[in-house]
Amino acid sequence: MARRLWLSAGFVCVGLGWLGLILPMMPGVVFFIMAAFCFARSSPVMEQKLLDHPHIGPHLISWRERRAISRKGKRAAVITMTIAGIATALLVGFPTAWWSIGSMSLVGIWLWTRPE
Repeated sequence: MARRLWLSAGFVCVGLGWLGLILPMMPGVVFFIMAAFCFARSSPVMEQKLLDHPHIGPHLISWRERRAISRKGKRAAVITMTIAGIATALLVGFPTAWWSIGSMSLVGIWLWTRPE
C-alpha cells in the first residue's frame, strides 16, 4: 500500500514538474526532485528514468550529490520571485504583501547559499 502511495505521489510530482517547466510562475525542478524522492521509495525503474533524462537528470544528480543548484537556475528563480513579489504588492497591497516578499526574500537568500 505504501509503495503505491509513493508511486502515485511520484507521478503527480512529475506532472507538476512538467507544468512548472511550461508555466512561468511555477517551479519545475523542485517537483522533479520530489518525484525522484518518491520513486526512490517505490520504483527504482522510474527513478532511473528521471535520473537518465537528458535535461532533468543532471539537475537531480547535482542536487543529490552536492545539494547544488546551477547559477542559471538560481537566477531564474530569483527573477521569477521578484516578478511575483511586485505582482503581489500591486494586486494585494501592503502590509499583506510583506509576508510574501519576506518569505520569497528568505528563499532567494537560501538559494544563493547553495553550491553551483
